[in-house]
Amino acid sequence: MRCSLRSLTFPRFKSSKVQTFKVFGLFAFSVFELLNPLNLERAFAQAPFYQGKTIRVIVGYQPGDNHDQWARTYARFMGKYIPGNPNFVVQNMPGAGSMIAANHVYNMTKPDGLTLGSFGGALVMAQLTGRKEVQFNWPKYAWIGTPYRAGHLLFMRGDAPVKNFDQLRQTNDPPRCSATGVGSTGYDIPRLLEDTLGMKFKVISGYPGGADQDLAMERNEVQCRAITVDGFFGREPFITWLKKGFVRVWLQTEKQRHPKIPDVPTIFELMDQYKIADGKRRLVNTYLGLWGFGSMPIVATPGTPQDRVNLLREAYWKMFSDPEFVEDITKKNWEPRPVNGEELAGLAKEVVNQPPDVSDALKRILSQ
Repeated sequence: MRCSLRSLTFPRFKSSKVQTFKVFGLFAFSVFELLNPLNLERAFAQAPFYQGKTIRVIVGYQPGDNHDQWARTYARFMGKYIPGNPNFVVQNMPGAGSMIAANHVYNMTKPDGLTLGSFGGALVMAQLTGRKEVQFNWPKYAWIGTPYRAGHLLFMRGDAPVKNFDQLRQTNDPPRCSATGVGSTGYDIPRLLEDTLGMKFKVISGYPGGADQDLAMERNEVQCRAITVDGFFGREPFITWLKKGFVRVWLQTEKQRHPKIPDVPTIFELMDQYKIADGKRRLVNTYLGLWGFGSMPIVATPGTPQDRVNLLREAYWKMFSDPEFVEDITKKNWEPRPVNGEELAGLAKEVVNQPPDVSDALKRILSQ
């Protein structure tokens, strides 16, 4: 049986406005769902915040200083432990004992977790003593960590006219000590020694960084300098200077003598020797206790979201167990004893609440 196409009938296609509305409605619904913020959030939930981004580390000291060397080491290793593996770049912002960098990180950077700061842990003293240059509130930084708590030492050129502590207390021509500024080890330690032990120094502050102070020491523009123990043994020219007798370490501030300088007396031994009064001893203990931040803590901008702060803290801590990192710092003779950011955050809240008598004493000594 043959069948002609003309004899077949087909149902009419609905081309009414109702059909058109259905097609348009389906399209509009699809676009709405695609652009729905909740769906977009779910779509990108698997992409880490730090993916494709760069973290800037602002260092308050010159290139080549201990802070700078540590920051550049972080830049090589820390990113691998942050989801998204961000890049790192180091920016040096020296000046005023790293005060410029600290103020900048606090006031001029976005709280997005993409800026870290490395500056002197002694800057807390500047806040406690009411220095007008301070434009930060110490506890509000987002604390990430510090490679070690700081013990200090004071060293002097071997050919300096004074040869012992008695002479240093009686001299009418005090040795000149270099410093970057108030709130730095180089400034604060000589002031503390003057007040508690009666030693005499002339502090020359305003040096941009360590390299300038090294050169000043070689030129005999200055004869002494205070620095952290780890900083002294962490880079040249200090190690060579010590070996050749160009400098001599006079004292150290830890409770026990450091194994690398076992013949150097501690400040506590000297306080016993010179029968220092209890009030002065309490001041020394308070000052040294404030050094729980170490000399080179790492912070993020205040107000950084807590989840990003946690990621940065975890990455910082894990980095110290990285085999390549450990090999690298071992070659540099660094001996870190890292402190986590959560502990530093708690310490920051404690130290700014000193009794009035302690704050007044610190201000008297360190604000001269």
